[in-house]
Amino acid sequence: MTDSPDERGAELRELFFETAQELLQALNEEALKLEKKPGDEEIVRGIRRTVHTLKGDSAACGLRELSELAHQFEDALSMEGAAAQTAVAEIAFAAADLFAEMIAAYRRGGKMPSARKLSKRIEELTSAPAAKKSRGRKKAKPTVKIATEWTEYEKLAMAEAQASGQDVLHVVVKIDPHCAMPIAGRQLIQNAVASMGPVLAMRPDAKSTAASKQVEFVLASVQTAEQIGAKCKIPTIAEDVTIEVLLTAAAGPAEPALAAEDEDQDSGEARASATTGGASQPAASETAAQNTVENILRVEAGRIDSVLNLVGELIIGKSMLQQALNEFSMRYPKELLRGKFADAMAFQARVLNDLQRSVMKIRMVPVDQLFRRFPRMVRDVARQCGREVELEVSGLETDLDKGILDAIAEPMTHLVRNAVSHGIESPEERKKAGKAAQGVVRLNAYHHGNQVIVEVRDDGRGIDAQKIRAKAIELGLTTAEEAARLTEAETLEFIFRPGFSTAEHVTEVSGRGVGMDVVQSVLHRLKASISVETRTGQGTTFRLKLPLTLAIIKALLFWVEQRLYAIPLNAVLEIARTFEAEVHQVDNYEVLQLRNQVLPLLRLGRPGEGGERRAKLFVLVITVGERKYGLIVDALEGEEELVIKALDDQTFATDLVSGASILGDGRVVLILNLPAVVEHVARARPQEMGQSNSGLLLTHTDRMRLAVTPAVGGQA
Repeated sequence: MTDSPDERGAELRELFFETAQELLQALNEEALKLEKKPGDEEIVRGIRRTVHTLKGDSAACGLRELSELAHQFEDALSMEGAAAQTAVAEIAFAAADLFAEMIAAYRRGGKMPSARKLSKRIEELTSAPAAKKSRGRKKAKPTVKIATEWTEYEKLAMAEAQASGQDVLHVVVKIDPHCAMPIAGRQLIQNAVASMGPVLAMRPDAKSTAASKQVEFVLASVQTAEQIGAKCKIPTIAEDVTIEVLLTAAAGPAEPALAAEDEDQDSGEARASATTGGASQPAASETAAQNTVENILRVEAGRIDSVLNLVGELIIGKSMLQQALNEFSMRYPKELLRGKFADAMAFQARVLNDLQRSVMKIRMVPVDQLFRRFPRMVRDVARQCGREVELEVSGLETDLDKGILDAIAEPMTHLVRNAVSHGIESPEERKKAGKAAQGVVRLNAYHHGNQVIVEVRDDGRGIDAQKIRAKAIELGLTTAEEAARLTEAETLEFIFRPGFSTAEHVTEVSGRGVGMDVVQSVLHRLKASISVETRTGQGTTFRLKLPLTLAIIKALLFWVEQRLYAIPLNAVLEIARTFEAEVHQVDNYEVLQLRNQVLPLLRLGRPGEGGERRAKLFVLVITVGERKYGLIVDALEGEEELVIKALDDQTFATDLVSGASILGDGRVVLILNLPAVVEHVARARPQEMGQSNSGLLLTHTDRMRLAVTPAVGGQA
């Protein structure tokens, strides 16, 4: 049963919408290069190739408005002298934005944006004297127009022919204008081409009886271009023969591009073509790039998530089997089958771990996919704010979970925009401070243990802590007495409060107090954290600490008031033992002196009284951001690999828990969201938590929220 034309068309459109984003990103990158190197003809040719591909792909999908506009822009870029026009880069930026709007309109079935303004700018480009002169020469030059669109079935046939060890060639034969019988001549040419190998495609169609100035074929053959050209060069019928190698048998199977570059537009520089005098082969670099593309398989993210979820269920099953094996060993310690069971479990565990790592690697993508969107944004924001800014990026090859990468796109956008609008000074201000007129914003990513660190750094004015304190007092977030006792790190925490902004004027870029609180809330949902380092007059660094994945974590399990909880193991620095009597009160907060260091304490349960003051406590020394805290727990359960299960808001309405997991014996464990717990306790005033022996204690309501899941079994 074959798919209907409508289904095939819808599938082709979805493929186009995916690849179009990459083309638009490439267009933005080329335009940025051209802005730095005005008049560079090679960059203009790169822009033209991108626009040409976009034109051909959109035409193949029936997106007429986009195809026509791209065709108009491509024609303008094809004129000699176009590269010398300073407006090309600006028009390319405008075209990229409009193309994106049109693609979005196609996807949602909405109203198409107006292209009149851009069309007028393109017409002005083509009306330049140099372009007119070039256009006149173009008309006088005889060229062979090459078709650029192939159907999905034809492309599939090309890939199959290549996989079978044949070259795939594009043969264009220009029919002699003096040929007395052009239709019969075309048939003779077709017979000659077919004698050299299977004909995979033909333009015009073989059934067409209309006269044509040229005929094109896609041929699968093991013959050389010289042999094919000699066979097709029929006297009085074929005036000229052009042969292009589309796919070589040496390369892996590939999906041919929806659109190739017109030979008359690129002057032969972007295509590997051959005439009857000789054949050309793809350059080594092009072949290597083609091999890389051919090994890429596009898979919907939901399918990978489904496989990852099944792996998680297998891990839970492994825990259940291990639990059963332990009980079996305790009941039958002398049973000989114990060893066989243990060996089978060990083998299964190794295979399962390898499977888990392999699936996780599939979800990993380089941060380059995120970083590459920022050069254009930095350029636009800098122009709006009257700044001169250079963007530097590093660590592009650092891999991160695709879900996390998508989630931090908005926080990263806020941070980069703030670095340009708030951090970098105006050129005049920088010169007065002895700096270069052009500021620098740096993006960097690297692995650190089980985390990925992403940094946004600028060399601007820095953050004035005194100004932050004054604004916090003005907004009623703190009192003057409390503000005077705050450290610089504690003061900088105010910038993450909702509605907090030190901008004196509200602009399109900043001043509304919306952004940094969004950054922190998103990171908390990801079980990530953010820290700030700043030096007045030298710049600011925002450092995001992200987990490698959100699906499976190594966790430390512990008990609090007969309830079982877990926290990520990479957040635990050490485990200490102390007595309740060693816990002291400082400004109504509980602290513990640990090796000459005062450690703020977080308590999920109730403090002990009377005889319980002599009881021993477990203190988990954890790190959240750049600060250390002590988490008081009743007892430890141990380490375990947990599969995180999301909790919907209707069942569990609190941000203190990031998820839950099921242990091998069926018990349910809640996974605490440490940044949210710390933030919740730190924002609570001492008088709200009570003045007597409360410390950093969660309220009764919060404890009830954490206790909604019944514990199974007692303490270990």
